[in-house]
Amino acid sequence: MYSSRSLPPDMPSRDREQPVARPRPLRILLLTGLSGAGKSSALKTLEDLGYEATDNCPISLVEALIEIGLKHAPARHAVAISIDARTLDFSADAFLRLLAPLRARADVTVELLFLDCDDEALRRRYTETRRRHPLAENRPLPEGIAAERRLMAPLADAADRVLDTTYLGAADLRRLIGGSHRLEASEPLTVSVVSFSYRRGLPREADLVFDVRFLTNPFYEAELRALTGVDPAVAEYIRADPAAEDFLQQLDRMLLRLLPLYEREGKSYLTVGIGCTGGQHRSVFVAEHVAARLTGAGYHVHLTHRELRPRSE
Repeated sequence: MYSSRSLPPDMPSRDREQPVARPRPLRILLLTGLSGAGKSSALKTLEDLGYEATDNCPISLVEALIEIGLKHAPARHAVAISIDARTLDFSADAFLRLLAPLRARADVTVELLFLDCDDEALRRRYTETRRRHPLAENRPLPEGIAAERRLMAPLADAADRVLDTTYLGAADLRRLIGGSHRLEASEPLTVSVVSFSYRRGLPREADLVFDVRFLTNPFYEAELRALTGVDPAVAEYIRADPAAEDFLQQLDRMLLRLLPLYEREGKSYLTVGIGCTGGQHRSVFVAEHVAARLTGAGYHVHLTHRELRPRSE
């Protein structure tokens, strides 16, 4: 039999072998994490994006759901399945035994997304909503949270991505999930720019992090201390630092060279973290600058000042 490349030129075209289109692998997103970390909101966002979404799925039924998804592809070419401690047959070992063969299959692509959150924020969320933690029925809430964290630790270690929702409001979580898990690859790269305080830790979702603590700190100027990096007086003060302008120009050039390379590799969402000591002045100013520069270059940009937000959010 001739291959399509070796056919004689005089052979009728109707007899030529036609390339067979290979079906697109079914996209599987396994969603798990701590109770109260935002899994319900994330799953709803995925459903809005076009995923076939299933909540609180028993581990024993996951493969059957995937087979249904394969049967109906490409009408639905993405499936999101939420599995967590509420599930009757849940165990981390069973989850991991399910995950390994799925990752080896050629007809699906699998991502494990783990939503995390610090204990203080989880306690606050449960107290405010008056909901009962699934592992705290007969014990205090902090003990239930600690027990679930121990139970879920192996899945956090095995996850392709861990998203910390401690400082994220519902709208921020929807935006992050929508940007990183959209189904239309032709859409342009979305960039999230986040200013933060090193004292409160790096944003775990950040892909690139820049430390701007070398810039002159407005905190030590009495008339500027109560202001933030969005105020013109603070911006003017920071720009007067001889190192500021050169740094901003180099940062602009670096990002504008890197972003097309990330797009070329298929990345749909990128988070840039800008940090300083308190997250009030320098990081906010630089994040504002970066967001404006990237927006002017045609990118979809979301700007968040993590430490300027009320802690109750």
